[in-house]
Amino acid sequence: MAEVRERKDIEDVFKWDLTSIIDGDEEWERQFEDTASSKELLVSFKGLLKDKSSLLAFFRAQDEQSVRLSNLYVYAGMKRDENTADPKYQGMRDRVEMLAVELSTINSFVLPEINEAYSEEELLSLADTEQFADYSYSLRELARKKRIILSEKEERLIAGAGMFSDSFHTAFSMWDNADVRFRSIKDEQGNPTEMSHGLYSLYLQSPDRKVRRQAFVSMFSAYKDVINTLAAVYGGNVKADWFYASARGFSSCLEYAMYGENVPASVYENLIDGVHGSVDRLQRYIRIKRKALGLKLMRFYDLYMPIVVGFGLAYSYYDAYDIVKEALKPLGEEYGELLDRAYREKWIDVYENKGKRSGAYSWGTYTSHPYVLLNYKETTHDVFTIAHELGHAMHSYYSNSSQPYAKAGYEIFVAEVASTVNEVLLLKYLIDNSTGNLRKFLLGYYLETFRTTVFRQAMFAEFEKIAHQKVENNQPLTADALCSEYFALNRFYYGKELDYDELVKYEWARIPHFYNSFYVYKYCTGLCSAVCIAEKIYDGDASVLEGYRAFLRAGGSMPPCDILRLAGVELTDGSAVKYALECFSETIDELEKALGEGKK
Repeated sequence: MAEVRERKDIEDVFKWDLTSIIDGDEEWERQFEDTASSKELLVSFKGLLKDKSSLLAFFRAQDEQSVRLSNLYVYAGMKRDENTADPKYQGMRDRVEMLAVELSTINSFVLPEINEAYSEEELLSLADTEQFADYSYSLRELARKKRIILSEKEERLIAGAGMFSDSFHTAFSMWDNADVRFRSIKDEQGNPTEMSHGLYSLYLQSPDRKVRRQAFVSMFSAYKDVINTLAAVYGGNVKADWFYASARGFSSCLEYAMYGENVPASVYENLIDGVHGSVDRLQRYIRIKRKALGLKLMRFYDLYMPIVVGFGLAYSYYDAYDIVKEALKPLGEEYGELLDRAYREKWIDVYENKGKRSGAYSWGTYTSHPYVLLNYKETTHDVFTIAHELGHAMHSYYSNSSQPYAKAGYEIFVAEVASTVNEVLLLKYLIDNSTGNLRKFLLGYYLETFRTTVFRQAMFAEFEKIAHQKVENNQPLTADALCSEYFALNRFYYGKELDYDELVKYEWARIPHFYNSFYVYKYCTGLCSAVCIAEKIYDGDASVLEGYRAFLRAGGSMPPCDILRLAGVELTDGSAVKYALECFSETIDELEKALGEGKK
């Protein structure tokens, strides 16, 4: 396998162009100084917010400052992600983070002053006026959150805590991306080859079980070697969550996190309960897969093997992008034109390079077009990652172009829906245009999507809940405790269908999303919602397509569950989870039938 290249050796056409955010480092420095010099601007409104015209002027000035700050932060962050070992952009991001905390601290008077100046009824009345139309949802949220807003002094202290509370995530990210060292392994020909985050998923799909085993041991041993340190770092992150939750009067971190997004906590609980009721389906799938692979025992590093060995999608980036565009045609001509722009105008950073941030994401600012970071390899997973991240990008594009700044940012709860709609549409297109072993492979891939996005992420969500409950109950978050809980969850979800390796218990330590607490469950609800939407759009339901377009353009203009209802999805009663898991079960039946036919 090829070595990971230096960034300078990658063609410019495969690198993003960040000038739509800020035109270079010198311009960043100028804008940083301008923003820093205006940090007292909003303070001039202190004591005046009772006056409605002053309140409106403040909101507009706050938006302008926030846009400038976002541009500074995102540019520095994306430049850092090009090479996480380069201290220059880490330093720039640190500077803007400190400026953001300083601004937050200076402006901590705002919420207490508004809270004292306006009753709940007055805030709701303002929200209904044309003058405050851009801020109607923000005002309704202020009214809803009146009970958790503290005094000015307390808000100032909490804002100041932001100076260090994100350090746990930063410390983990720096180790995980810049300092981690993986043991080299031997490829299928017995040649020594390096390991990286980007190569790991590729090795796990190797037909050579020894390669898969070596990659698994190399990856998990790196975390085992520093597990006590990682447990301390993660424990600090959980304790920070509990500090913020308890400071605002919540009885649990989960309750606080869900309240912040205006999503009922029952959605989280019902998800875990629904998945618990279907672990037998997961175990049935693993049993069928084990037999199809001809294995007497299924190990953790076998889980990612395609159910039909030797088949899969191994397209060049050019071809993969064309396939994605074709599969997303049901979303309309305008959507397709935006996909062409993303490809042509260098919105996408395509290939892995040394020091580059692992994984994939979509990011950008209100005044820029969206961007996509990939670490593209010619695997099936990476083809779907293109569709996934473009879903995020298009959701941001439509929201930003349709909503004022104050309403453009959508909550994380709905953030995974558009990306997963794209994945489901791509999968349906590929299945319908495939036969024989390739079709079996794709059916297996659909089932793997459920395993990794519903069952696996629900297990992660349950682990997060357990970890936070330990801190809430004054129980220590030691490495042994965390590893023990994680190992027990694996045994519950996979049952007797796996032959467990003790290294599995260290997997929790490599999940970066755990530092963005109570995020991962949204992958589950996102897939369940996406299945409901994509199935109907693929079948030509014009009303659902129109509702989905309204969803994309809604941004953060309504509570998340109301936005999902625009697309015909109802998650609060658990029906979407039930629908998705029934689809999972039906697909198992279809795969089992296809495998049986192959033996005749």
